[in-house]
Amino acid sequence: MRVPDLGMGELLHDNLFGLFEAMSAIEMMDPKMDAGMVCNRGARKAKTLSQTIEEGILQLDDFSYEKMIGIIDTTLACIVSWLEGHSLAQTVFTNLYLHKPYSIEDRTMKAFCLMVYKLLEIIKHFVHKAMVYEEEDFQPMQYGYHLNPDISEQRIIGMLREVEEELHRKIRSKQSSSEIQAVHARIKFMRVFYQALTLMRREDQPPAITDCQRLLLTASDQLIIMKETVDLGLQSGDNELIPGFEPLINQRLLPPTFPRYTKIKPRGEALNYFSDMVDRFKTITKIQSITSLHQVIDFFIDFSKTSPCLLSRSALQLLYQGTNPCALRDILKEAVKTFICPPALVSKSILSNQQAKKYVETFLAHCTRPFASFLQLCGHNRARQRDKLAHLLEEFTNLQDEAERVDAYLHNISVNSTSRPHLACFGTWILYHTLKIMIMYLLAGFELELYSRHEYYYIYWYLYEFLYGWLVSALSRADSFLVENELINELQKSKNTSKKKPKHKRKPRPYNRDIVYYQALQNMCGGYYKALMGFRLDGKLTMPHPQFDNEQVRYEHRFAPFQNLLTPPPVQYSEFREMTSVERLQQPVDSIYFYVTGCKHFHQARQLLENIQADSEIIDLIKISKTNFIVLKLLAGGHKKDSVTPPEFDFSVNRYFPIIKLT
Repeated sequence: MRVPDLGMGELLHDNLFGLFEAMSAIEMMDPKMDAGMVCNRGARKAKTLSQTIEEGILQLDDFSYEKMIGIIDTTLACIVSWLEGHSLAQTVFTNLYLHKPYSIEDRTMKAFCLMVYKLLEIIKHFVHKAMVYEEEDFQPMQYGYHLNPDISEQRIIGMLREVEEELHRKIRSKQSSSEIQAVHARIKFMRVFYQALTLMRREDQPPAITDCQRLLLTASDQLIIMKETVDLGLQSGDNELIPGFEPLINQRLLPPTFPRYTKIKPRGEALNYFSDMVDRFKTITKIQSITSLHQVIDFFIDFSKTSPCLLSRSALQLLYQGTNPCALRDILKEAVKTFICPPALVSKSILSNQQAKKYVETFLAHCTRPFASFLQLCGHNRARQRDKLAHLLEEFTNLQDEAERVDAYLHNISVNSTSRPHLACFGTWILYHTLKIMIMYLLAGFELELYSRHEYYYIYWYLYEFLYGWLVSALSRADSFLVENELINELQKSKNTSKKKPKHKRKPRPYNRDIVYYQALQNMCGGYYKALMGFRLDGKLTMPHPQFDNEQVRYEHRFAPFQNLLTPPPVQYSEFREMTSVERLQQPVDSIYFYVTGCKHFHQARQLLENIQADSEIIDLIKISKTNFIVLKLLAGGHKKDSVTPPEFDFSVNRYFPIIKLT
């Protein structure tokens, strides 16, 4: 569109061409704007496979082992680059041999190229079916390439086996060399890795986990050899490309947008990527042996904390079959029984009431979608999870309301029957998961580095004063319900068997470890809050300029997703200011008071953590608590009192609970 009459800085507005269209417009044939014009830069012209063969640059047969290793490793590096969010056209299909795999005469290279197609197809199946990717994770466009070649799964595996056997014979003969062993390891890896993925993809029957684990173990062994022999492959020069790869060959297939720079991952890093991926696959196969929903959710959350790749995240979603609504409803019923054992699910007098049974079934049916969303949410990348947690809280708000109404109805029935009172059982269960989501949401802000240091104090305050306290209370309530139910069952058994009361050993409380663990985290948050209050009073925290600062706006923004929740009720900014004001304390306080009370919190956290069976996380938290206790004790004794240098918060040991350092 040309408008000669417009002056400098003037814009034309039309119903069909507004500011959005103007910003999105592409100036055709402009090298800066049109991606296709990149091909016209420089003297070197991108050549197709046919052109390179005619000119004698490439051949279709008699590949040297050095060249085979180079092509295979570079192609694997391209696959990794594709899995990290780049397009197929700019990564995998820069390999010219993949454009016409059936024309390749060398059996090894032909089988490898066809296997790449099959591997791309199954990866795309996993990613599309799991639906846990965003635009920054994966580009689904195929750019006209057909990813499902006319060859069956059995045939391609047979072709690779034939190549393996041929290479194995050469290894056993006098022709044995490190290059042949390297090619053999790569072909075998491609076969077993593909077979493992096909076993996980089976929909007609549960995956054969034992066979899958065996194949993954073989893949790990081959990767060790591949990493040791990565330098044997044909290397590219400083300004040259390895023969057979042309980065600009598909440039004209890309949409006319800003050219995106694609850097192919180095071969060594790509093999490490596959090694980590195989290890993660070994981990996710354990999900098949977990039946409890709460353990499944914890497994998904813990796995997500390792920041896994897209393919392993997708595979975990597909391996867990409980996301089917009908199956998930039964799993949820069992989860409530395990968590709090409500009378509505175990008492015969309530179960015989058809209306009560209908209410419970309806409530559990309404729970399936939010819990399925929770599991799927754990498959997204860490940054997107935080946004989705905020939306998930809206669904749990509706469940809280329904749980209260169902509990009230069931309580009235239980009062009129011989069963135990049904007191907020479903509500406690929903509250427990709601609180975990709220805590995940706030802690994710530390991991993503969204908070400024001067904001830490009200984040830790909210966790300390409310969320962890409510979580401990919900677990204690469920713990008491379970213990009470167990005592009732034992008394009934003793009445039925004999008049003598059997001697029973005192059993540990079901949620004792979780309660102690969350009490420790609550104390750690209290320690951080008190330390930060002391830093504020000493002027050791860099605060924003008053002209550009409004703490109420920041506070309300940070806790906006909590505003519609029924339980726990949201804390308004005015309440927060009132509860944290120094004036409300009975005695005049200074920074030393906060350092001393912070010391007590970290000391209490360490004592609680030392009573828990130690794992790597607990050991790290004990270390953090000890270090912060010493730092606050020094500050309480007047150490560096006159220094105004802000303290450092080191999140290298733990993403959410830093070590406080004085500089």
